[in-house]
Parts: sequence; C-alpha cells; structure tokens
Amino acid sequence: MREIQFREALREALSEEMRKNENVFLMGEEVAQYNGAYKVSQGMLDEFGDKRVIDTPIAELGFAGIAIGAAMNGLTPVVEFMTFNFSLVAIDQIINGAAKMLSMSGGQFPVPIVFRGPTGNAGQLGAQHSQNFENWYANCPGLKVVVPSTPYEAKGLLKQAILDPDPVIFMESEVMYGDKGEVPEEEYYLPIGKANVVKEGSDVTIVTFGKMLTRVVNPAVEELTKEGINVEVIDLRTVRPIDYATIIESVKKTNRLLVVEEAWPLASISSEIAFNVQKNAFDYLDAPVLRITCADVPLPYAPTLIAASLPNAEKVVKAVKEVMYLNK
Repeated sequence: MREIQFREALREALSEEMRKNENVFLMGEEVAQYNGAYKVSQGMLDEFGDKRVIDTPIAELGFAGIAIGAAMNGLTPVVEFMTFNFSLVAIDQIINGAAKMLSMSGGQFPVPIVFRGPTGNAGQLGAQHSQNFENWYANCPGLKVVVPSTPYEAKGLLKQAILDPDPVIFMESEVMYGDKGEVPEEEYYLPIGKANVVKEGSDVTIVTFGKMLTRVVNPAVEELTKEGINVEVIDLRTVRPIDYATIIESVKKTNRLLVVEEAWPLASISSEIAFNVQKNAFDYLDAPVLRITCADVPLPYAPTLIAASLPNAEKVVKAVKEVMYLNK
C-alpha cells in the first residue's frame, strides 16, 4: 500500500485502462493542454497524444453526443464534465441517447461510456455550482451511477466502469481531489453494485456514500464510539444499482437505520432506501428510519447558511441518539 491523492487514483485508473485498450480515450473541457480542471489528467496528453486525450469546446451537449456515437461504433469514451452541474446541458444525450440506445436498438448498439466529473458543494460556489444529481441519474434505467468515497474506491470503481458495457455516471466530490488514502501498488477492480461495510457495529446502521463518509459520518462515528455507541457504517459506492441485500442484513442485526446523503430530500437515494428497508425488513426495525440530507433549498452563498443547510457530524450524532431513543 502507498498513500496517493484521489486525483492520482483516478489518473492511474484511466492510464492503466488506456494502456491496455487503444479504444479507450478521454475527452472534455481542458483535459489535455491544461491537464484537467482538477489535474486528474496531468501528463496524459504527453503519454497518449491528442487523438486519445481530447480538448473540447464548452459544448457539453455536442461532445456528449460525439462520445455516444463513438461508443456505438466500438470505442470506449471517458467524458469529463468540468462539473456535473454542466451535465444538465447534455442531459438529453445522456438520458435519451446513452441510457436508451441498447434497448431501443434491440441489443444491437451497446454504449460503453463513462461520464465523470465533480459533484456537490465545494464552498462558496453559488447555488448553480453546488448541486447533487446522483438521484436524477439513478432514476433512469439504462444507466449505472457510481459515487466513490476514497482514493481506493475511486481507482477500483473507475477501472470497472471503463470495462462496463453500459453507460456509467461516475461522480466525484469536488472537495476530495486532494484527499489522500491507501491504494495498492498492484492492479485491482471493485464491483459495481456491491456496498462496502466500512465498520461493523451492533447498535445502529448508518448508510452513506461519497464525501459524506469521510467529511460527516466518520467524525460522527468517532464521537459516538467515545460515548459507547457501536455504529455499523455502510458505504454504498454505487447508487444504481443499490446493494439492498447488504443494507437489510445490517438492519436485521442493528434494528435501526440512519441514511446520510448530500442531496435534497425529495425523491432522494435516502428516501428510496428507507422505503425498501421498511418493505423488506419492517419486522426487524425497533425505530423509524431516519435520514439526513441537504436542506430543501437552493444552496445559499453565505458560509453560515451553507453550514446550516448541509449534513454535518453534529446532526448525525443527534440523529443516532434519536433513533436509539437516547435523546430526552
């Protein structure tokens, strides 16, 4: 094991798969000459050349469509959006093109493509640049949606996403590119659709994904452990498909569930998990399922209002105590 940054893990994944398969290529705004807006593609233009690391105009609808056509013709594009807020410009191509092509062509045209880039809040970027759309994309059949939480997950899941025959939405937290974590020297892949039990526990299950694990849940669990509360933590890794089996097995053990996500509450990943657990594990629940999400507002600009709107460790500690009936 060695410690590398989140961006370096992504770069290794991309480079390893591009060395193996000349049909894999990277395209997007500033990925070549500028080495990527977040330096994920640092040095890749020098290694692979401008036919495989391709700068695009600021035209997400156009270059997403070009990439889908390339995938239909046997290539494997990795499309970088400078932020997933900008992917809304290309949403017709993603939803009506990539997601549906295999079905509408009767299986004749698979679309092996990865759409990747940063997501979520990253400070005072304004309401239009601080959004989470993983639940939007997870709602669409034909897509897979991956949200890694550490450099280890980022590398293994991106390599698997590039090999996947279906379109994959790969969403990276904007604040995590500089995060360091242990990543093996040897090559590895992580399966899409299989959650990771980060910590085993007996009192309550917390399900989360993305930066909520490292920025919110882990600090809360440290505090709860000091108070003698034994929490089980599950990192979903992917939100389509969701690994319901791992969640339900955990709830059968702890009898309590809290779901933490950064997105808005309505029609969210957490609401879907809450429904599925009450449907399939209702008899095991000793308390209502609770969830922590972003406030149901466009994210404010003032730092104090941002902090009040987003999930944090204090909110998690309070919710765990509530689901365990420890709050008076």
